[in-house]
Amino acid sequence: MTTLSVVIPAYNEESGIADIVQRVLDIQEGLISVNVQDLELLVVDDGSSDDTAQIVNDIIEHEANVELVSHVNNRGYGAALKTGFCQARGELVGFLDADGTYPPEYFPALCEAALNGADLVVGSRMAGQESDMPVVRRVGNLFFANLLSLLGRQRVTDSASGMRVFNKDILDRIYPLPDGLNLTPVMSTRAVHEGVQVAEVPIPYSERVGRSKLSVVRDGSLFLQSMLWTGLTYNPVRILGLIGLAGMALSIFILLGIAMLRLQGVTSLGPWGVVALFTAAVAGFAGFSIFTLGISFNYLVSLFYKKPIRQGLFGRQLLSVPLDRHFWWAGGLAILLGLSLGLFALSNGTRVWELTRLWFYLLGSAMLIITGIQLIIYWIQMRVLEELSARDDLIGQELQNQEKVPV
Repeated sequence: MTTLSVVIPAYNEESGIADIVQRVLDIQEGLISVNVQDLELLVVDDGSSDDTAQIVNDIIEHEANVELVSHVNNRGYGAALKTGFCQARGELVGFLDADGTYPPEYFPALCEAALNGADLVVGSRMAGQESDMPVVRRVGNLFFANLLSLLGRQRVTDSASGMRVFNKDILDRIYPLPDGLNLTPVMSTRAVHEGVQVAEVPIPYSERVGRSKLSVVRDGSLFLQSMLWTGLTYNPVRILGLIGLAGMALSIFILLGIAMLRLQGVTSLGPWGVVALFTAAVAGFAGFSIFTLGISFNYLVSLFYKKPIRQGLFGRQLLSVPLDRHFWWAGGLAILLGLSLGLFALSNGTRVWELTRLWFYLLGSAMLIITGIQLIIYWIQMRVLEELSARDDLIGQELQNQEKVPV
């Protein structure tokens, strides 16, 4: 027998808690039609100062499958949900807000998707159903959904939906989760990186009556920070690599512009030209450092999770050999080119070049040498991390080989 446990976090919701509880209880026939035979409703009162808890207690006197769990103090939206998850006895766990913005009537559809193979089913407010969401929040949700699709290489239309159903046994894969309103985007980010099977069901959405507890700026910033930091713990090169590529692209763009000026006969740089050149140097070196840092972090993540090292910035490996394995010879080549350029500049500078021309070539020489040294350092670092990542597998293989040797 399959049971759905619905968790409702409530903080000062006396005006709407009775209505949403009754709407959840009314879905029992719909649940039976999709082979969910039992319903458990957990209301988690998160330290309310109004009559929320008393209203729920009054309902409990007449409804055996409603339970109230209370926090003495307000601990946050995420903390209330996690308390409910812990108390839930159902194989399927669902949740939605207490303010009536999400339609509990769609729980049967979410459960059906879960029973058909999905581990986490999200009620998507952005997938075509009628929505009263304000324009600012709609734009924000589109941004976060596309950000998660980029980070996790899986199409997601609503990363922050507060109505979901999931198999309880995935909790150990998507924990830890935060105590605040950012629980839902972090749950989505962890799920796509953990390989959890995610499905979305379009749902209508009604804007809350009265003042919303969500701050677009404060909570939007928190959502962004949470998703990026969570993504960094799974696939750092996905984020740092894109930032690094942007820096290197800016550097190449500026240097191409300077090269075109040189081809047109311009042999000296004015104040803005010097600024552009140093911007290119800083952006290029910083971008390169961030890019390689992302690759090395992926080795650390592999070592921590004891999983294969993620290769490829865009989700697939473009080269037959991982890019970082070429760092040793690329670094050596960069050092040789830098030394050659430096010697060439010094040779001409002592005889015919003016100082205004000499420093330009010496700057290029220094950047090549520094970049080459950095490449070799990162190559050594990644080979050590790769060796550590493979250590357990190598030990197991050698022990097996020894057992097969006849004595």
